[in-house]
Amino acid sequence: MIVGTKQSLPIFVYSNLMIVDREQQIYRATWVGFFANVLLSAGKLAAGIVGRSGAMIADGVHSISDFATDLVVMIFVRVSAMPKDEDHDYGHGKFETLATIIIGLALFAVAAGIFWKSINLVVAVANGQTIEQPEAIALVAAAVSILVKEILFRYTRRVGERVDSQVVVANAWHHRSDALSSIGTLLGIGGAYFLGQKWAVLDPIAAIIVSLLIAKVAYDLVKPGIGEMLERSLPKEQEEEIESIVLSHKHFSDVHNLKTRRIGSGIAIELHVRVPGNMTVRESHASTVDVERKLRERYGQRTQVILHVEPEKE
Repeated sequence: MIVGTKQSLPIFVYSNLMIVDREQQIYRATWVGFFANVLLSAGKLAAGIVGRSGAMIADGVHSISDFATDLVVMIFVRVSAMPKDEDHDYGHGKFETLATIIIGLALFAVAAGIFWKSINLVVAVANGQTIEQPEAIALVAAAVSILVKEILFRYTRRVGERVDSQVVVANAWHHRSDALSSIGTLLGIGGAYFLGQKWAVLDPIAAIIVSLLIAKVAYDLVKPGIGEMLERSLPKEQEEEIESIVLSHKHFSDVHNLKTRRIGSGIAIELHVRVPGNMTVRESHASTVDVERKLRERYGQRTQVILHVEPEKE
C-alpha cells in the first residue's frame, strides 16, 4: 500500500496517475459536450422546421456535426493514450493529431453545405421568388444555442489547455464555431422576423457569413495538424528554449543536430551535446538523466528525449 502525497510516489507511478487523470478529464469534457449537442441538435432542428427557418435548420445540422466529432474525440484519445508497442515506437500520440484534422475537415464540409444552400436561396430571391419568413421560436432557439455553446467552449478549452490536448482544444473551437453560427442565425432570423417578409433574405445571407467563419476555424485547425503529420519542427522560439535548458547544465556545451517534432500532445527531442572529455560514463549518464528530467518538467511527462553525448574538442 502506497501512502503519502503524489510527490512522494515513485515517478513511474505518478506519471501513470497523471495519464489516467488526463484521460478522465478529456472524457468528462467530451461527454458533457456530447449530450449538450444531442439536445441542441434536436431542439434547433425542431425549431427550424416549426419556425420555418432555413438558417436554424442549417445551424441544427452544424450541431449534429458537433456530437459526431465528439465521438471521434473519445475514440482517438483512447487510442492515443495507449503505450508504445512493436509497431509504434513513439507511442500513439499522432492519432490525436489525426482526430484534430478530421474535426477540421468535418467543419469544412459543414461550411460548404451551409454556403451552397444559402447561396441558392439568395439567388432564388434575386430571381423574384418568395422565401418563408421565420417565426419567433427560431429566434429563441438561436439565443439559447449561443449561450449554451459559449459555456461549452469556455469549459472545454479550459480542460484542453489544462491537460495539453490539441484535440480537446480543437473540439472547444468547434463549440465556438457553433456559437458563431448561432449569432449569425440570430441576426438573420431577427432581421427577417422584425423587418417583415421583404427582408426574409437576411436569413440565408446570415448563413453565408457564418459558413465563411466556420471555414476559417476549420483552416486554423487543419493547417497545424497537417504540419505535424508531415513532421514539421517545433517553432524556433521553442527550440531555442530547449537549447537553453540543456546548456543550463554545467557539464553540457555546444548543442547541435537538434531535431524536434510534435507527437499529439507530446513532443520528441533529439540532439547532440559535448561534455568534458575526462568525464566517466557514469557521470555523463547522470548529467543526461538530469537534463531529460528538466525537459519533461517543462514540456510534460510524454516528452521523448534522445540525447547523444560527445567529448569536447581538444
